[in-house]
Amino acid sequence: MILEENISEYQTKFIPKIMLSLCWILAVFVSGAEVREINLPGCSYVDPQIWYHAISDEDFVLQCALPDRIDTHIYDNSVLKQHQVKWFWLEKDKESPKAIKKNSNPALQGNELWFKPVRDSASGMYICMIGEKIQCLKIFLEVQTKKAAKCSGYDSNVLYLLADNGNSITCPGTKCYSHMKKSDVKWYKDGRQIKRRKTRLGLKLRHNEIYLNPTYGEDAGIYVCDYTFYDNTTEWTMRTAVTVEVIAKNTIHPPNFLYPKGVVILEAELGKPLELECHVQFGYERGSPRRVTWKRNNKESINENMNEETRDYPKGLKGHTVLCVAKLEEVTERDLRSNFTCFAENLVGNATSVIQLKRKQRGFLLYVLCSAVSILFAFLLCTAFIYQHWIEIVLMYRSYLVQNETTGDGKEFDAFVSYAKLDSSESDSTLISEEQFALELLPDILENKCGYKLCILERDILPGGAYTDEVVTAIKRSRRAIIILSPAYVSGPSIFELQAAVNCALEDKKIKLVLIKFQAFQEPDTLPLVVKKALRILPVITWKSSISAPPNKKFWKYMHYHMPVKTTKMLGNCSLKEFFHRLFSLVYR
Repeated sequence: MILEENISEYQTKFIPKIMLSLCWILAVFVSGAEVREINLPGCSYVDPQIWYHAISDEDFVLQCALPDRIDTHIYDNSVLKQHQVKWFWLEKDKESPKAIKKNSNPALQGNELWFKPVRDSASGMYICMIGEKIQCLKIFLEVQTKKAAKCSGYDSNVLYLLADNGNSITCPGTKCYSHMKKSDVKWYKDGRQIKRRKTRLGLKLRHNEIYLNPTYGEDAGIYVCDYTFYDNTTEWTMRTAVTVEVIAKNTIHPPNFLYPKGVVILEAELGKPLELECHVQFGYERGSPRRVTWKRNNKESINENMNEETRDYPKGLKGHTVLCVAKLEEVTERDLRSNFTCFAENLVGNATSVIQLKRKQRGFLLYVLCSAVSILFAFLLCTAFIYQHWIEIVLMYRSYLVQNETTGDGKEFDAFVSYAKLDSSESDSTLISEEQFALELLPDILENKCGYKLCILERDILPGGAYTDEVVTAIKRSRRAIIILSPAYVSGPSIFELQAAVNCALEDKKIKLVLIKFQAFQEPDTLPLVVKKALRILPVITWKSSISAPPNKKFWKYMHYHMPVKTTKMLGNCSLKEFFHRLFSLVYR
């Protein structure tokens, strides 16, 4: 009874495994490969899924991944994958597998095994293990020569495609095994399967080829093409790799200097180290020997104390930018007398730029700073002085350097004086009255001391005519109209004289109004509109109430400023000397 149970258990458990193993061994034997039982610690094998053919002396890649990943990804270059995957190789006619190490051919990269290139001797069984929880995968590889694979017209595995043009990529492996019935080609770029996309209408898959129109710089990379065929009962995958480089038309220009341009002068300090930089831009040239070097006085820097360091910065189809740095360990007098020439050349031609050194002035920055501060201080001081003494400067300028304004203008008076006529009972005995100001003080200062001729209606116009006509006539015969404003003036009959003066000034541009605010006042609502506008826009000089006012007060300076220009000095060297003498005395006063 126990014997029957053991026989039954043997039949259910072990006979299926034995039959599966025999079938696998028979398939391998028929296909020409040799299979032996391999025991690796931690491995739980899966039956072989893929059998690869490769052409010798070409690049080839194997991926360690479960079968459901192979359709869309044939490899993953991430560093994380590389640390998780272990590869072993059982060579033909060998008893035990050996581990594949880094920095060898084939090389470990991500979760794939790269053969660069694959050799005839690389045939055999490859075992990969992902971590310790995933079953080990067995991959068979058969490497054949082009002759043994019956390849005809085998294309190159390196293609150069011209950017912005239409190009095609052909799978070289389709020229082999012509006697076999093949499946359609699957294309992969950088490990990912290529499919038609709406976002890239210029990429098309036709007759096992890739058509690119136009071709972009991003189309460069490693393309892998796979197709399958059957040899007896074994499904083989034929895999070939194509390296695609996108190129541009070679430049027609010599190197272009970004820095220095022409001749550049740099400051250098004796005894200190110095670096001379040279930035050169090269156009695109495939396989061009770019050269950038430094020369002293147009001689190569051989046996010099100058070390060179060159860095190349590729910019794809736009070419390269090269930085060449010459290092001087210590600046000497000889360096200050030398020309350092940066020399650059390509297949089209060459170009040069020069750097010259000059001794660095240590106190130059401090000198510039002090000069700037001094100039700023002098400017502010001059501005404050002009603001403080602007009237005096203008009056001196007009007295000595400006021609007489009154010559040939047909006017008899320099100014017409208009004021409010008050009774003696209305005046304040402690202050100077408007009438005293108009009849005594104004004539005393402007006529006796400044040389002007005033028109005072009661004094200079003979009575007998109409008052309004006399006022208008007197104003028209004057160059200025001096209006002495006060509450009595703006609310009394004298306001007519201001209105007449405004109207005359509008007709005759030579007549100007000078308003003196003798006392504070409030504008009545009954003032004519033209008078209101005049009070708002015309300049007003304020009189500070006092018994007397000496000629050097600011009030009289403003009055003199607004009066006509009357030069009494002859224009010449003597008047210039006197003008500057008075100006300097004003400064040092």
